[in-house]
Amino acid sequence: LMVSARAVYSKYSIEPASPMDFGAMIKGTKKTQVLILENKGVLNFKFLIHQAPPLQRRGMLLAGGVQGMAVRHQLVLALFLQAQLTVGMFTVSPCSGSISPWGNQKITVECNAELEGKCEEQLYIEISNR
Repeated sequence: LMVSARAVYSKYSIEPASPMDFGAMIKGTKKTQVLILENKGVLNFKFLIHQAPPLQRRGMLLAGGVQGMAVRHQLVLALFLQAQLTVGMFTVSPCSGSISPWGNQKITVECNAELEGKCEEQLYIEISNR
């Protein structure tokens, strides 16, 4: 009897690379950019986009960008129930989902310039089995 197995992990790409910069906007206007998350592996994976915890808000910004990291269990459960995530001036949709091998997901990031001044937010993309 011959038995074989192959161990793999989730492979992905995120375009465009961080930071995602909306530039100067006129107060009261909206601007949209698209982020593409692509599955470059042989397994389905789930993704979850969430705001960085306060103590870890360094690095990737939205006017800044996105990157992977672990999150607390209750936060994951809360966000899986949301179709979109709004943080500051930014709304991200969808903020969770599943991507099949060699598939991709377009993620819309909208900036609503309601208030005067600079807005930077840090978001993370959690990818299963990476």
